[in-house]
Amino acid sequence: MDSSRGRPSRRSALLGAVGLAGVGSAAAACADSSGSSGSAGGSTVASQVVAFHGAHQAGIATDAQDRLAFASFDMAPATKVADLRALMTTWAAAAARMTAGRAIADDESRPQSPPEDTGEAVGLAAGHLTITVGFGPTLFDQRFGLAGRRPAALVDLPAMPGDNLEASRSGGDLCVQACADDPQVAFHAVRNLRRLAQGSAVLRWLELGFGRTSTTSQTQATPRNLMGFKDGTNNIKSQDTATLAQHVWVGSETDQTWMRGGSYLVARRIRMLLESWDRDYLADQQNVFGRAKDTGAPLGTRTEFATVPLTAKDAHGELVIGADAHIRLAAPATNGGVRILRRGYSYTDGVDPETGELDAGLFFLCFQRDPRTGFIPVQRRLAAHDALNEYIEHTGSAVFAVPPGLRGDGDYWGSALLA
Repeated sequence: MDSSRGRPSRRSALLGAVGLAGVGSAAAACADSSGSSGSAGGSTVASQVVAFHGAHQAGIATDAQDRLAFASFDMAPATKVADLRALMTTWAAAAARMTAGRAIADDESRPQSPPEDTGEAVGLAAGHLTITVGFGPTLFDQRFGLAGRRPAALVDLPAMPGDNLEASRSGGDLCVQACADDPQVAFHAVRNLRRLAQGSAVLRWLELGFGRTSTTSQTQATPRNLMGFKDGTNNIKSQDTATLAQHVWVGSETDQTWMRGGSYLVARRIRMLLESWDRDYLADQQNVFGRAKDTGAPLGTRTEFATVPLTAKDAHGELVIGADAHIRLAAPATNGGVRILRRGYSYTDGVDPETGELDAGLFFLCFQRDPRTGFIPVQRRLAAHDALNEYIEHTGSAVFAVPPGLRGDGDYWGSALLA
C-alpha cells in the first residue's frame, strides 16, 4: 500500500476460516418456492439476484446497476503464489454468498470474537450485486512466478496528452468491481473482501460511484453524466451477443488460454472541471459533444438514436458535427469499427482544497477484447483532438485482465492461471 493511504492491519486473518463452506446452499436458497432467500435479519427477492457462476464474470454484460464500489489492491510483501490462490478461493466463496444476498458467514453467535460479517447489509436485498475481479500487470512480475503467463494484451497503458495521473489513484495487482442498485450493498462487498484479505493484500485505492453513466441493455434508459448530457447512447448492449463476442470476450486469439472467455478492463478517473463547464454557452456545450443537451439527439437530427450524420454540412458548408466533437472522435465509424463496452459511473470526492472547486466527474470503466486495439487507439485520438479536453482531466488510470467466469462451487478467479 502507498504509505499515504494508510497501513495494513497488524491483525492477520486466517483465510478460509470464516465458515464459507456450503456456498452452494446460497444459490439454492435463492430459488426456493417463495421467491426469496434467507439473509441475516432479512430476505432477498430472487429477481434481484444475478447469477454468480457462468462462462463470463457478472458485472460486464450485466445490466448496469446504479451504484459502484471499485477497489484496487496490492498483494502484501513476502506473499507467495499459494497466498494468492488462497485469497482468490476465499474471496470467491464470500462473493457467492454476498451476491445471493447473504452474509459471508452464518454463525455470528460468538460475542467475544469480531463478527465475521460487518453487518451493514443485514436486511437489505441483494440489489443485483455483481462482484468482478481482475489482475493487473504488476501481478505478473517475479514475485509469484507468473511472468511467463502474462497475456500479451495486458499492456501498460501509455501516457496520453493531458494526463495528470496520481500514483495513489492508479494501478494495482488486483481489482474488485462491486456494482449494485444499493450503495450500501456495493460498499459492503468491497469492505468485507478487504477484511478477508488482511495479511495477504492491502487496499491501494477506492472509488465510489453514485450514478451509472452508461446503459448496457436495450431495456434501460440512457442516463446523463455530470455535464448534463446523455451518455452511452451507442454503447454495446447485452442482447447483442455477436458484438460482445467480437469486441468484448477474449477468444482463441489469445496467447494465454486461461484468459479465454474473459475480458480486459480499463479504469480511468476523469475529473470534470464543472465550474468552467457551467459558464459555457449551451451552443458551445452541444458542439463539444455533438449532441443536443435536452434530447440527446445528434446535432442535425431529432431523436437520440438517430444515425450520427458525420458528413452533414450546414448552409455555410461547415460540418454540422464539428471535426473535434466528442461524438465524432469516439464513433466506431471513425475508429476503424472499434467498439468497447462502457460501464462508467459519476463520482464526487468533495472539494479540492487547493482551488475550492468540486472534485467530481466520471469514473470511466470499459471492457474490451484487447486494449491495444480497443481503448488505447481511441483514447489517443480523443486525447489529441477532442474539444472536451478543455473541461476534463485524467487523474487515475489502471488496466486489468478479467478472467472468465467461475464454473461452480469451489472454483475461484484465475484457477486456470494459479492451479
